Amino acid sequence: MNWGVFEGLLSGVNKYSTAFGRIWLSLVFIFRLLVYVVAAERVWSDDHKDFDCNTRQPGCTNVCFDHFFPVSHIRLWALQLILVTCPSLLVIMHVAYREAKEQRHRAAGGDDCRCIYPNPGKKRGGLWWTYLLSLIFKAGVDVVFLYIFYRFYRNYTLPRVVKCELPPCPNVVDCFISRPTEKNIFTLFMVVTTCVCVMLSLIEAAYLIGKRCRECLVAGSGESHW
Repeated sequence: MNWGVFEGLLSGVNKYSTAFGRIWLSLVFIFRLLVYVVAAERVWSDDHKDFDCNTRQPGCTNVCFDHFFPVSHIRLWALQLILVTCPSLLVIMHVAYREAKEQRHRAAGGDDCRCIYPNPGKKRGGLWWTYLLSLIFKAGVDVVFLYIFYRFYRNYTLPRVVKCELPPCPNVVDCFISRPTEKNIFTLFMVVTTCVCVMLSLIEAAYLIGKRCRECLVAGSGESHW
């Protein structure tokens, strides 16, 4: 995957985000995407090759590895990053749709016609709902993946030694994980940054809803004076 192109596309959403959204993007790129590309991917590159069991029984090591590592951390993180950033691309596409519609309207009615969208990037109408739903979806994806990681790897940590007795292993064998301490540090780091991103998404959603409610109250009070 070309992460550079992916990052370039997603960075355009900065223009349409609140301050909380810009902080969220910074966390995703600096503390999740870059850490994934630069460091984490290399740490897990030898997880299967260096997974050793104290037996020569053919197939035992593969079966035990598949049992204790049903899905690799690195592949789960890649899927999580893709899903959590897709809603931001939908916001950009919605703004692009508004801009194209405004251009068609001006071409048909001339420059003196009334604008449909004076500011296509302003979060009003359908764009407000798109942005709000994108925040809820991003938070939901991160929460789901936190649960998946917890189900697969209790307490988000890896033991130094695992005991396996699955066939074709001849008996209970000890299997040793490659660089468990380093992997635990990266896992906990990604879990913490994911939790921070979830809180930022929820705070931004609450901010948008509160701002809209305040605007509605101000508009209602203004009309009542008339």
